[in-house]
Amino acid sequence: MTAISFYHLESTSLDRALPKLLEKVLERGHRAVVFAGSEERVEALNLALWTYEQRAFLPHGAERDGFADRQPIYITTVDENPNGSDVLVLVDGTMSEQLDSFDRALEMFDGHDNDAVEAARARWRTLKDRGHELTYWQQTPQGGWEQNG
Repeated sequence: MTAISFYHLESTSLDRALPKLLEKVLERGHRAVVFAGSEERVEALNLALWTYEQRAFLPHGAERDGFADRQPIYITTVDENPNGSDVLVLVDGTMSEQLDSFDRALEMFDGHDNDAVEAARARWRTLKDRGHELTYWQQTPQGGWEQNG
């Protein structure tokens, strides 16, 4: 069963928080697919991963970059796993029909958007009922993470 961590964004935006989590994914020897809700989000995240820190580098790509199978991080709007990832990152309320094919999933949602919070709560209940191991992380004012619940 896939271990799923919910990340409740409160002090920074997705494009600031996601790169740090993806750094940890790569440091631990994993590959990731980021499943976004729109092409505009894919482009924004693609840019954010190039520019989030001056001296940092996160190898990644999206459909327009090609070579999906070679990308350690692949950003897409399609429920797919073209790079053989074991980590799935869900943003914009996306849901995957392939969830069980990943070892771990990270569900990220905006804590300042009431609709996003309610939708995340509903997904939590659904995934819990399906027997997934769930953890909840809330962002601290400094931008770090604190496990709750």
